[in-house]
Amino acid sequence: MAFTSFLGRVLFASIFILSAYQEFNEFGVDGGPAAKALKPKFGVFTSHVQSHAGIQVPEIEIKHLVSAAIFLKGIGGILFIFGSSLGAYLLIIHQLIAIPILYDFYNYDNEEKEFNQLFLKFTQNMALYGALLFFVGMKNSFPRRLHKKKVPKTKTVVKLL
Repeated sequence: MAFTSFLGRVLFASIFILSAYQEFNEFGVDGGPAAKALKPKFGVFTSHVQSHAGIQVPEIEIKHLVSAAIFLKGIGGILFIFGSSLGAYLLIIHQLIAIPILYDFYNYDNEEKEFNQLFLKFTQNMALYGALLFFVGMKNSFPRRLHKKKVPKTKTVVKLL
């Protein structure tokens, strides 16, 4: 059972680790292709937040967002493999930030081709997010192993006649 759980965590975390590795290799000076794809989506996201919530979003360089995503996915995935709740929390933070920005199907008409692709990716990432929440919930639901105090053995006295 322990090996099956470990193998499941390895397979699950491989999605994040391989993605972080690819983005790291392509990073370059400007953040690479990930930054180029993220820039327009982040602009739309910030304009929505500012117009609907009235919150001023600070100016952030896209390459810093990409490097933060690489960190969260890479370190979070490695820690998750070893069953760390911290790793799961790092991946949860990544998913909470990335999902609404990257998979903005709500900005497209449902008849458009992009809508279906983005909605499919959105639901897949929501499933990953749900699995991470499940892991954290299960991890916290098991009681910590209690160290039982050893009961001292009673000494028997043998009387010799």
